[in-house]
Amino acid sequence: MTVTAQSPAGPTPAVPDPTPPAGPPRPGAVRRLARRIHLRTVPARIRAMTLVAVVAVGVLFGAASWAIGNARDGLATIGHDAGPQVVATGDLFFALNDMDAQVANVLLLGRDRDLGRGREASLRLYAQRRSEASRALLQAAQLAGDDRTEQRTVQAVLDGLGEYERLAARAIQLDEQRPHPAGPPSDEVLALYREATDLMKLKLLPQAYNLTLESGSIVRKTYEREHSSLVAGRLWVLGSGLAVVAALAAVQVYLARRFRRLVNPALALATLGAVALTAAVAVLVGTQAGLLRKAKEEGFDSVLALSRARAIGNSAYADEGRYLLDPVRRDTYEQVYFDKSQSILYLDAERTKSLADYYVNLDAAVNAYRSQPRATFLGFFGDQARAARPGGAEAAAVTRVLERYREFQRKDRSVREMVAGGRLGEALRLHLDGREFSRYDAALVELARMHRATFTGAIRQGDRGLRGWDVALPVASAALVVLILLGVRPRLAEYR
Repeated sequence: MTVTAQSPAGPTPAVPDPTPPAGPPRPGAVRRLARRIHLRTVPARIRAMTLVAVVAVGVLFGAASWAIGNARDGLATIGHDAGPQVVATGDLFFALNDMDAQVANVLLLGRDRDLGRGREASLRLYAQRRSEASRALLQAAQLAGDDRTEQRTVQAVLDGLGEYERLAARAIQLDEQRPHPAGPPSDEVLALYREATDLMKLKLLPQAYNLTLESGSIVRKTYEREHSSLVAGRLWVLGSGLAVVAALAAVQVYLARRFRRLVNPALALATLGAVALTAAVAVLVGTQAGLLRKAKEEGFDSVLALSRARAIGNSAYADEGRYLLDPVRRDTYEQVYFDKSQSILYLDAERTKSLADYYVNLDAAVNAYRSQPRATFLGFFGDQARAARPGGAEAAAVTRVLERYREFQRKDRSVREMVAGGRLGEALRLHLDGREFSRYDAALVELARMHRATFTGAIRQGDRGLRGWDVALPVASAALVVLILLGVRPRLAEYR
């Protein structure tokens, strides 16, 4: 039997664990941590409040830079880049329409080359419109950029325009080889012209209008994005400016209570500067938002709409010529003329079911607007009439357009009555004279010029308002930071 020996001093004591037991930290560490968190020393509190004020100034600078940058981007896109190019693509629709109208006039003249503006003048105008269309397509291609859909549309219009020119040139050349009195040409010439005008109406004009819509969507999206950003930016500027003023007021009050001094001049000046900077930027951003809205809604939209109205009116005048040129399609061209007239100035469909009704109701609508400037009609001119301020220059211009449009429609009525009465020669001379349409077109161009002036004026005013802010804003923000540091530095120096 084995016996284990025991120490006379008793059992072997346990070896202690070198790891300290878990427990609460020492009271001294807690107090030091508390001092750091609660900033119990005066210098720490001043530094913390100063840091808050400086950060608030930084936020104000960032918000103001963002808002001003959005204003600059919006003006650049709408006023100097996409906006003018979209107007140019709108002019493309007019140029294409007038090309076809001049071809119809040339074919109508026959041997009587001096009727109306004359054959040579019509050919020169045709060449001028072709050049305008080419320039507009070039601008549309630039606007398309990397958008493959728009690039394909531009290319399709270019290809179609080349085909149209080929057909029109063949028709004019063949018409020269087969002289005829003023009026419809030979059946072979008519067949070529029908092919050309169908290409223009069914392919080129819809594609040109699609270009205008696609390009206009760029301006619309830019406006919606930048205008919303300006409204939000103004709120950010006001909020961050209020935060700067609150932070500076807190520093001022703390220093006044702690050091028994009523006003810290540097901090007071910084507070006034923050208020002035916030107010100036808020007013600037609000003004820029208003100018952007004015340029888009009162200028750009109206210019584009009137460009479209002018193109449709020119096309309607061409339909009057086609009505005389092609007896087989007279009913079709008369209905098309009526539809285009309704799109320009829309009258109640229940009371206006034919072109004869349109003449009568148009006269009543124009008389009613002259006596009391309140639009009872729709269409492009209805929109313009409702937007114009009664008694202003724009309202007078709208009235003048309506009166000239009515004169043009009265002349059209006379042309159709002459044709119905067998007086085709008189109808041709009245149509080719074109004075009523020229006066109407001139009034429409003048109204568009007023809206274009509104557009360019708003853009110019916006550019002037933004001038210098790329320097003034960082300088003003830096000055606020310097004033804050100068204001607290003497107080901190007392604790060194």
